[in-house]
Amino acid sequence: MAREALSYARELHRGQRRASDEAPFILHPLEVASLLYNTGHSEPVVAVGILHDILEDTPVRPHDLEERFGAEVAGLVSVMTEDPGIEPFEARKAALRHRVAKFNGSAIAVYAADKVAKVRELRAHATRDPRLLAPDGPAQARLDHYLESVAMLEDTMPDHPLVRQLRFELEALQALPPKATVGRGQQT
Repeated sequence: MAREALSYARELHRGQRRASDEAPFILHPLEVASLLYNTGHSEPVVAVGILHDILEDTPVRPHDLEERFGAEVAGLVSVMTEDPGIEPFEARKAALRHRVAKFNGSAIAVYAADKVAKVRELRAHATRDPRLLAPDGPAQARLDHYLESVAMLEDTMPDHPLVRQLRFELEALQALPPKATVGRGQQT
């Protein structure tokens, strides 16, 4: 199932790039899936990690996922999908956190893995542009969302290894913010 999800996601995300570093977008769902696999989650949950952005970023609809991967995977991917009709950003993210908190342990795991990957991407991006992490900088709303996410996750499943990993990543980002790099091996 995970191999099929990877093949499907690779095709659907073809040509998409991550905003943080212009790397192929597929690297993000692969990192999420890797985090899930390495913390002992089932193959359907690992497949959800690979597919978690499909409904937001491609023309695929929930019934397409259900036909191909079954109701469990389609339902969990749907839980991970933001409602684009909710504005502003803060309200949309709050609605997503609320939905994930109500669903189940698998949703918590996928959500935590996604946020771990996103915080790592933010840290790498801030290495190239430290203004991102400045108070009221361009990444402040995202960082606030990540902090609210870890609070929700700790209320829901505080002992989950990915929840602990997210707390670590956020504390490291705040305690040891990256320094801008000028060139390979040089720092400013």
